[in-house]
Amino acid sequence: MSGSAAGRRARPLIGITGYVEPASWAVWRDVPASLIPQAYVRSVTAAGGRAVVLPPDDLDADVVDVLDGLLLAGGADVGPERYGQPVDPRTEPRPDRDAGESALLAAALAVDLPVLGVCRGMQLLAVAHGGSLHQHLPDVVGHDRHRPAPGVYGAHPVRFAPGTRTASLLAGVDRVNSYHHQAVADPGRLTVTGWADDAVVEAVEDPARRFLLGVQWHPENDDDPRPVTALVRAARDR
Repeated sequence: MSGSAAGRRARPLIGITGYVEPASWAVWRDVPASLIPQAYVRSVTAAGGRAVVLPPDDLDADVVDVLDGLLLAGGADVGPERYGQPVDPRTEPRPDRDAGESALLAAALAVDLPVLGVCRGMQLLAVAHGGSLHQHLPDVVGHDRHRPAPGVYGAHPVRFAPGTRTASLLAGVDRVNSYHHQAVADPGRLTVTGWADDAVVEAVEDPARRFLLGVQWHPENDDDPRPVTALVRAARDR
């Protein structure tokens, strides 16, 4: 992004990765649509940013040149071939998202763009840094409280590693929402900075970067949107 373009823009431009799903509206039923829950857009706007939804596209990642920050949104599972595992029957990958978002993330990391990964987005961060995932979390922890029912959020305690950026950013947070059936098994080159009460990884970061944070919960749907606010602040400072 050129200095003159940055000077003309009142709000930092935050790209939010979207997805293609069958959707219905007005007279249309089950039409493939590029979409993202409005909560992501609303949280970015409330934090002072300008949201731009990025549908899956792996032709290039040139859009990173005009972004000030990147939000990797939640959604379906990351394909296990990306971390060297066979597909569990309960895994529901989206190859188009994996390809497009991996390209965006690589380009963002190359220029140290501020990045926030939410739920699936945090898992993608771990995989991109050489890590791996638990494909079906109930097999590991013995319960389904992280995704109690379709379309129903769970909630659980959380703790953060003292002295980390995550702990400083989320001071006072001791409980978060939850909706996922996969989780980070190995963070790769990232640092784990948060855990649920059952030891499931809830936050990762790279302290060497300007701003790279992953959270397993959904701050866009939470009363405490500080991870999104921090992304927008880092994008503005950049």
